[in-house]
Amino acid sequence: MQNFTGKTAVVTGAASGIGLGIAKALAGAGMNMVLADLRPGPLEEARAAIAALGVKAIAVQVDVSDPASVAAVATAAGQAFGKLHIAVNNAGVAMHGTKLALVTPEEWSWAFGVNVMGVTNGIRSFVPMIRAHGEGGHVVNTGSMSSFFVREGREQGAYAATKYAVAAISEALEQELKGSGIGVSILCPGAVNTSIFDSAATRPDRFGGAYSRPTQEALRSAFATGSLDPVVVGQRVLQAIRDDDFYILTHTNERAAVKARLDRIIAAFDRADAK
Repeated sequence: MQNFTGKTAVVTGAASGIGLGIAKALAGAGMNMVLADLRPGPLEEARAAIAALGVKAIAVQVDVSDPASVAAVATAAGQAFGKLHIAVNNAGVAMHGTKLALVTPEEWSWAFGVNVMGVTNGIRSFVPMIRAHGEGGHVVNTGSMSSFFVREGREQGAYAATKYAVAAISEALEQELKGSGIGVSILCPGAVNTSIFDSAATRPDRFGGAYSRPTQEALRSAFATGSLDPVVVGQRVLQAIRDDDFYILTHTNERAAVKARLDRIIAAFDRADAK
């Protein structure tokens, strides 16, 4: 995509953080915005901020883990703007500071429900809308640097599992949409100034309800170092859509860790070849 003016984008998790940063970048390029989030108060504040940029914007409350709720966002987008061109499946929750054996069934269901099914529900509801008009478009799924490796010492195996899944889903979607005029990207940020560590406070009742995670809170300062402004991330996403880049990275400090994992895999291939 090169021409954004007057076209429409939907962003989940848009009330703050990376989602709002992306929404600001797309609105700055002249797009109509459909902002979706679980939190009605911050969502309306975000809508007002986007509308102040001079574009049309609507806000729709959503629980991305619920297929019907995401489908309702798609319906609202169609009613407000007719066509949809960009879908950003961004909503996510943190699951850090807990060893795998101690992550509860409710926490597994919640983390996968939001971080993985939130993406697949978005694909199911938004991609057909982008296909329908034949004008092309783009899908951005928010992964993480944890889509590539598991940070040692942070006990984030459950979170990384969800983000590995987002990488696989995104790679598959890119293959399936080849030749359609619809691009696909996976955003894999490092530390960004967001409220993701507060996500336990809004866990839906069906996953156990709101609660606190002291072990996760203790890790907050480790992620604060080198945190980017979400607006910077939003601009990188906008440029990646223009350039049709699949991987969108924000930090380079963990290059060695990713390379070490890939080297370990290649070494295993070499051992297999030698047998």
